[in-house]
Amino acid sequence: MFRFPAALVAVVGLCAGGLAQGQAQESLVDRSVEAQRHQAKLQTRIDDADDETRRLIGELRKARAEAQRVEAYNAELARVVERQEETLARRERALEGAATTREGLPPLLRGMVERLDHWIEADLPFLQDERRARIASLERALSDPALSPAERLDRVLSAWRGELAYGRELDAWRGLLDGEREVDFLRLGRIGFYYLTPNGREGGVWKADEQAWQPLEKASRQALENGIRIAREQRAPELLTLPVSQPISQPKTSHESGGEAS
Repeated sequence: MFRFPAALVAVVGLCAGGLAQGQAQESLVDRSVEAQRHQAKLQTRIDDADDETRRLIGELRKARAEAQRVEAYNAELARVVERQEETLARRERALEGAATTREGLPPLLRGMVERLDHWIEADLPFLQDERRARIASLERALSDPALSPAERLDRVLSAWRGELAYGRELDAWRGLLDGEREVDFLRLGRIGFYYLTPNGREGGVWKADEQAWQPLEKASRQALENGIRIAREQRAPELLTLPVSQPISQPKTSHESGGEAS
Protein backbone atom coordinates (compact mmCIF):
# COMPACT_ATOMS: atom_id res chain seq x y z
CA MET A 1 0.00 0.00 0.00
CA PHE A 2 1.22 3.53 -0.88
CA ARG A 3 1.60 5.97 2.04
CA PHE A 4 1.85 9.78 1.75
CA PRO A 5 4.77 11.31 3.48
CA ALA A 6 3.89 12.75 6.82
CA ALA A 7 5.14 16.20 5.82
CA LEU A 8 2.85 16.31 2.78
CA VAL A 9 -0.14 15.34 4.92
CA ALA A 10 0.66 18.14 7.34
CA VAL A 11 0.89 20.69 4.53
CA VAL A 12 -2.49 19.61 3.12
CA GLY A 13 -4.03 19.85 6.57
CA LEU A 14 -2.69 23.36 7.05
CA CYS A 15 -4.06 24.48 3.66
CA ALA A 16 -7.47 23.06 4.46
CA GLY A 17 -7.49 24.73 7.85
CA GLY A 18 -6.46 28.06 6.34
CA LEU A 19 -9.19 27.84 3.73
CA ALA A 20 -11.85 27.15 6.36
CA GLN A 21 -10.60 29.99 8.51
CA GLY A 22 -10.68 32.38 5.54
CA GLN A 23 -14.25 31.42 4.72
CA ALA A 24 -15.27 31.93 8.34
CA GLN A 25 -13.69 35.40 8.35
CA GLU A 26 -15.47 36.33 5.12
CA SER A 27 -18.76 35.17 6.64
CA LEU A 28 -18.12 37.31 9.72
CA VAL A 29 -17.33 40.33 7.55
CA ASP A 30 -20.51 39.84 5.52
CA ARG A 31 -22.60 39.57 8.68
CA SER A 32 -20.90 42.64 10.12
CA VAL A 33 -21.62 44.69 6.96
CA GLU A 34 -25.24 43.53 6.94
CA ALA A 35 -25.61 44.42 10.63
CA GLN A 36 -24.19 47.89 9.96
CA ARG A 37 -26.63 48.41 7.10
CA HIS A 38 -29.53 47.31 9.27
CA GLN A 39 -28.36 49.61 12.06
CA ALA A 40 -28.13 52.52 9.61
CA LYS A 41 -31.67 51.92 8.36
CA LEU A 42 -32.93 51.65 11.93
CA GLN A 43 -31.20 54.89 12.88
CA THR A 44 -32.75 56.65 9.87
CA ARG A 45 -36.20 55.48 10.98
CA ILE A 46 -35.53 56.69 14.52
CA ASP A 47 -34.37 60.10 13.22
CA ASP A 48 -37.47 60.41 11.02
CA ALA A 49 -39.71 59.45 13.93
CA ASP A 50 -38.00 62.05 16.14
CA ASP A 51 -38.56 64.75 13.50
CA GLU A 52 -42.23 63.80 13.15
CA THR A 53 -42.64 63.75 16.94
CA ARG A 54 -41.11 67.21 17.25
CA ARG A 55 -43.39 68.50 14.47
CA LEU A 56 -46.50 67.05 16.13
CA ILE A 57 -45.49 68.48 19.51
CA GLY A 58 -45.07 71.89 17.88
CA GLU A 59 -48.50 71.70 16.30
CA LEU A 60 -50.03 70.59 19.59
CA ARG A 61 -48.46 73.54 21.41
CA LYS A 62 -49.81 75.96 18.79
CA ALA A 63 -53.28 74.40 19.06
CA ARG A 64 -53.20 74.65 22.87
CA ALA A 65 -52.11 78.29 22.73
CA GLU A 66 -54.90 79.11 20.27
CA ALA A 67 -57.43 77.24 22.40
CA GLN A 68 -56.33 79.17 25.49
CA ARG A 69 -56.74 82.49 23.67
CA VAL A 70 -60.20 81.52 22.46
CA GLU A 71 -61.19 80.33 25.94
CA ALA A 72 -60.05 83.66 27.42
CA TYR A 73 -62.05 85.57 24.83
CA ASN A 74 -65.10 83.34 25.37
CA ALA A 75 -64.89 83.94 29.11
CA GLU A 76 -64.77 87.71 28.58
CA LEU A 77 -67.62 87.57 26.06
CA ALA A 78 -69.68 85.46 28.48
CA ARG A 79 -69.23 88.16 31.14
CA VAL A 80 -70.34 90.83 28.69
CA VAL A 81 -73.44 88.83 27.73
CA GLU A 82 -74.16 88.17 31.40
CA ARG A 83 -74.00 91.91 32.15
CA GLN A 84 -76.31 92.59 29.20
CA GLU A 85 -78.77 90.00 30.48
CA GLU A 86 -78.65 91.53 33.95
CA THR A 87 -79.29 94.97 32.48
CA LEU A 88 -82.18 93.59 30.43
CA ALA A 89 -83.60 91.89 33.52
CA ARG A 90 -83.40 95.17 35.46
CA ARG A 91 -85.17 96.95 32.63
CA GLU A 92 -87.86 94.27 32.56
CA ARG A 93 -88.45 94.76 36.27
CA ALA A 94 -88.46 98.52 35.86
CA LEU A 95 -90.80 98.32 32.90
CA GLU A 96 -93.25 96.26 34.90
CA GLY A 97 -93.77 99.32 37.04
CA ALA A 98 -93.56 101.71 34.11
CA ALA A 99 -96.08 99.82 32.01
CA THR A 100 -98.87 101.76 33.66
CA THR A 101 -97.27 105.07 32.74
CA ARG A 102 -98.22 105.58 29.09
CA GLU A 103 -96.18 108.76 28.76
CA GLY A 104 -92.85 107.13 29.70
CA LEU A 105 -93.14 103.80 27.87
CA PRO A 106 -93.10 104.83 24.16
CA PRO A 107 -89.77 106.74 24.26
CA LEU A 108 -88.22 103.95 26.31
CA LEU A 109 -89.28 101.31 23.77
CA ARG A 110 -88.10 103.50 20.91
CA GLY A 111 -84.69 103.83 22.53
CA MET A 112 -84.42 100.06 23.01
CA VAL A 113 -85.23 99.44 19.34
CA GLU A 114 -82.65 102.01 18.23
CA ARG A 115 -79.96 100.45 20.43
CA LEU A 116 -80.81 97.02 19.05
CA ASP A 117 -80.55 98.39 15.51
CA HIS A 118 -77.09 99.87 16.26
CA TRP A 119 -75.97 96.59 17.78
CA ILE A 120 -76.95 94.63 14.66
CA GLU A 121 -75.16 97.18 12.50
CA ALA A 122 -71.91 96.75 14.46
CA ASP A 123 -72.23 92.97 14.90
CA LEU A 124 -71.02 90.15 12.62
CA PRO A 125 -73.03 90.28 9.36
CA PHE A 126 -74.90 87.00 9.78
CA LEU A 127 -78.59 86.56 8.90
CA GLN A 128 -78.78 90.24 8.00
CA ASP A 129 -82.11 90.02 6.15
CA GLU A 130 -83.78 88.18 9.01
CA ARG A 131 -82.47 90.52 11.70
CA ARG A 132 -83.25 93.67 9.72
CA ALA A 133 -86.76 92.39 9.12
CA ARG A 134 -87.14 91.98 12.88
CA ILE A 135 -86.16 95.63 13.44
CA ALA A 136 -88.60 96.78 10.74
CA SER A 137 -91.35 94.72 12.39
CA LEU A 138 -90.61 96.35 15.76
CA GLU A 139 -90.77 99.83 14.26
CA ARG A 140 -94.17 99.06 12.74
CA ALA A 141 -95.34 97.61 16.06
CA LEU A 142 -94.39 100.79 17.94
CA SER A 143 -96.69 102.84 15.73
CA ASP A 144 -99.51 100.30 15.48
CA PRO A 145 -102.53 101.61 17.43
CA ALA A 146 -104.06 98.13 17.44
CA LEU A 147 -101.33 96.89 19.83
CA SER A 148 -101.46 97.57 23.53
CA PRO A 149 -98.37 98.95 25.35
CA ALA A 150 -97.88 95.55 26.98
CA GLU A 151 -97.83 93.82 23.58
CA ARG A 152 -95.29 96.30 22.22
CA LEU A 153 -93.14 95.77 25.27
CA ASP A 154 -93.31 92.01 24.88
CA ARG A 155 -92.21 92.21 21.22
CA VAL A 156 -89.25 94.45 21.98
CA LEU A 157 -88.06 92.25 24.84
CA SER A 158 -88.49 89.12 22.69
CA ALA A 159 -86.28 90.65 19.98
CA TRP A 160 -83.58 91.45 22.54
CA ARG A 161 -83.69 87.91 23.92
CA GLY A 162 -83.31 86.54 20.40
CA GLU A 163 -80.22 88.65 19.76
CA LEU A 164 -78.67 87.64 23.08
CA ALA A 165 -79.25 83.97 22.24
CA TYR A 166 -77.10 84.27 19.11
CA GLY A 167 -74.05 84.57 21.35
CA ARG A 168 -74.49 81.00 22.66
CA GLU A 169 -75.38 79.17 19.45
CA LEU A 170 -73.48 77.04 16.95
CA ASP A 171 -75.38 77.41 13.69
CA ALA A 172 -74.91 76.40 10.04
CA TRP A 173 -77.04 77.20 7.01
CA ARG A 174 -76.81 77.51 3.23
CA GLY A 175 -77.16 80.92 1.65
CA LEU A 176 -75.77 83.39 -0.88
CA LEU A 177 -72.39 85.03 -0.42
CA ASP A 178 -72.62 88.70 -1.41
CA GLY A 179 -75.93 87.84 -3.08
CA GLU A 180 -74.18 85.78 -5.76
CA ARG A 181 -72.58 82.45 -4.86
CA GLU A 182 -74.28 79.69 -2.90
CA VAL A 183 -72.16 78.67 0.10
CA ASP A 184 -72.47 77.06 3.53
CA PHE A 185 -72.18 79.45 6.46
CA LEU A 186 -71.05 78.58 9.99
CA ARG A 187 -71.42 80.80 13.03
CA LEU A 188 -69.72 80.15 16.37
CA GLY A 189 -71.65 82.40 18.71
CA ARG A 190 -70.37 85.91 18.10
CA ILE A 191 -66.67 85.03 17.87
CA GLY A 192 -66.55 83.28 14.49
CA PHE A 193 -68.38 83.67 11.17
CA TYR A 194 -67.28 81.58 8.17
CA TYR A 195 -68.29 80.38 4.72
CA LEU A 196 -67.32 77.33 2.66
CA THR A 197 -68.14 76.56 -0.97
CA PRO A 198 -69.98 73.26 -1.60
CA ASN A 199 -66.86 71.71 -3.17
CA GLY A 200 -64.75 72.72 -0.16
CA ARG A 201 -62.12 74.47 -2.29
CA GLU A 202 -62.83 77.99 -1.07
CA GLY A 203 -63.60 79.30 2.37
CA GLY A 204 -63.29 82.47 4.39
CA VAL A 205 -63.54 84.01 7.84
CA TRP A 206 -65.16 87.38 8.44
CA LYS A 207 -62.69 89.79 10.08
CA ALA A 208 -64.57 92.36 12.15
CA ASP A 209 -61.64 94.79 12.42
CA GLU A 210 -61.26 94.82 8.60
CA GLN A 211 -64.96 94.42 7.77
CA ALA A 212 -64.00 91.92 5.05
CA TRP A 213 -63.66 88.21 4.32
CA GLN A 214 -60.21 86.65 4.69
CA PRO A 215 -59.43 83.43 2.75
CA LEU A 216 -58.85 80.21 4.71
CA GLU A 217 -56.05 77.74 4.10
CA LYS A 218 -56.69 74.06 3.37
CA ALA A 219 -56.34 72.90 7.01
CA SER A 220 -58.77 75.57 8.20
CA ARG A 221 -61.24 74.67 5.45
CA GLN A 222 -61.16 71.05 6.64
CA ALA A 223 -61.83 72.18 10.23
CA LEU A 224 -64.63 74.42 8.93
CA GLU A 225 -66.23 71.48 7.09
CA ASN A 226 -66.12 69.49 10.35
CA GLY A 227 -67.71 72.41 12.20
CA ILE A 228 -70.56 72.60 9.69
CA ARG A 229 -71.20 68.88 10.10
CA ILE A 230 -71.14 69.25 13.90
CA ALA A 231 -73.68 72.10 13.73
CA ARG A 232 -75.93 69.90 11.58
CA GLU A 233 -75.51 67.03 14.07
CA GLN A 234 -73.76 64.90 11.45
CA ARG A 235 -70.54 64.61 13.48
CA ALA A 236 -69.61 64.34 17.14
CA PRO A 237 -68.47 67.60 18.80
CA GLU A 238 -64.73 68.24 18.77
CA LEU A 239 -62.20 71.06 19.19
CA LEU A 240 -62.06 73.19 16.03
CA THR A 241 -58.87 75.04 15.15
CA LEU A 242 -60.14 78.09 13.29
CA PRO A 243 -59.21 81.78 13.20
CA VAL A 244 -61.74 83.97 14.99
CA SER A 245 -63.65 86.89 13.56
CA GLN A 246 -63.32 89.19 16.54
CA PRO A 247 -59.86 90.45 17.58
CA ILE A 248 -58.72 88.53 20.66
CA SER A 249 -57.27 90.55 23.50
CA GLN A 250 -56.56 89.74 27.11
CA PRO A 251 -59.36 90.91 29.44
CA LYS A 252 -58.55 94.23 31.13
CA THR A 253 -58.56 94.61 34.87
CA SER A 254 -60.84 97.13 36.50
CA HIS A 255 -57.78 99.36 37.07
CA GLU A 256 -56.78 99.29 33.39
CA SER A 257 -60.31 99.81 32.05
CA GLY A 258 -61.22 102.45 34.60
CA GLY A 259 -63.90 100.30 36.20
CA GLU A 260 -66.40 97.65 35.19
CA ALA A 261 -68.52 98.36 32.14
CA SER A 262 -72.22 98.78 32.84
